[in-house]
Amino acid sequence: MTRRIACILIAVACYPALAQQPVKMLEPVRVDNLDLSAEGEQQFNANQKLIQQIAAKLERGVNLKDLPPDQQKIYSEWDETTEDYWDILGEGCSWYCGAICNNVSASSTLKSQGDNVYDANNAHDLNYKTAWVEGAPGDGIGQFLLYKFAPENPRINEIIVVNGYVKNQTAWANNARAKKLKLYVNDRPYAILNLKDLRAAQHFQVDPIGNGDRDFTTLKSQPEWHLKFEILEVYKGLKYDDLAISEIYFDGLDVHCFAKGTKVTAANDQTRNIEDLAPGDEVLSFDLHTNQLHPAIVEQVAKVVHHGIVKYAFDNGREIVATQDHPFLVAGKGWASLKPEGSRQYKGFEDIGRIALGDAFEIYDGQGNKSTAKLKQIEYLDGHYETYTITRLKGGNNFIANGCVVGVEDAGAVLAGAGAQE
Repeated sequence: MTRRIACILIAVACYPALAQQPVKMLEPVRVDNLDLSAEGEQQFNANQKLIQQIAAKLERGVNLKDLPPDQQKIYSEWDETTEDYWDILGEGCSWYCGAICNNVSASSTLKSQGDNVYDANNAHDLNYKTAWVEGAPGDGIGQFLLYKFAPENPRINEIIVVNGYVKNQTAWANNARAKKLKLYVNDRPYAILNLKDLRAAQHFQVDPIGNGDRDFTTLKSQPEWHLKFEILEVYKGLKYDDLAISEIYFDGLDVHCFAKGTKVTAANDQTRNIEDLAPGDEVLSFDLHTNQLHPAIVEQVAKVVHHGIVKYAFDNGREIVATQDHPFLVAGKGWASLKPEGSRQYKGFEDIGRIALGDAFEIYDGQGNKSTAKLKQIEYLDGHYETYTITRLKGGNNFIANGCVVGVEDAGAVLAGAGAQE
């Protein structure tokens, strides 16, 4: 399954500041080694068929513990959001729930060979099997990829580079790889990415790039902007001079949201639809130290169109629709989300746990009475949804949505160490 995803991102908050910054030298903060192959794809497909057979048995009432240990292991490790072996992110919610890329171009492209196409969109289709391959004579130095962005989408604070033609070891070794990429923001040099010569996804953290003012009307009036990745140095291929990059994709901020119509408890114990909130409004926030509710002032709100969101249903009849990485206060766990790896980048949620069926969510009614509700169902929703959230709150880091205590990402407080390295 090849999905063409090109990103619409958002404008850098202060262009003059970029001009004054020295070019940063960045090393990967995380490296995820890849071991992809045609044989691996065959095994994945075989496991998918086995998963379907196991699921059918469970639906007929068979207990998972009564199945052979190897089947128990396969089922417990199965990621239901990954439908294809070559998928990078799967169908779960991510930063891409709020980002839609509309244009990726390149300075040159190698001519197609049979069924193999090497155009620029391959470098942003979230698929490990494809790659952009430059087509200029020589070693590819000076060639580049250009990502164009519209102003209203989420900011980025992480760039992930899948270097080389990673679909198999032979293709990776035979083709050249980038050793250094120079990153430009609106044609201004911003950073140099020092890539390791590994068949891997290499993660680079940057200071948030994008518009910090999340007022949707203001955002739409901002200009388009772009990122350019220029090849500065190369690792030679064993057989070809052509340089390949399988993927450059992103992660970032501004994607923790709730569906339109979610009820937020105001400071007067009344509720308001989340889409009606504005800076200056007072909402109730929960103090984790005193276990008391108190007023907090909304300083910033955001609106994002999301896909891949989920609906949580509880044993008391409550429901709430949210993105998978939005933090909830859970009894016995503290802060938890369905996708904690995406939530930990925010201040105050570094040790966040994972939501599971049966968890008891902290609940507050309109009169401030505390109770818990047991999570009985998680439903993954299809389609696109208009979503909203509070991104900055004065006097608190959470608010009450449909009775649940939910975290505020505090877009201005990214974790220490998330900025670019000099």
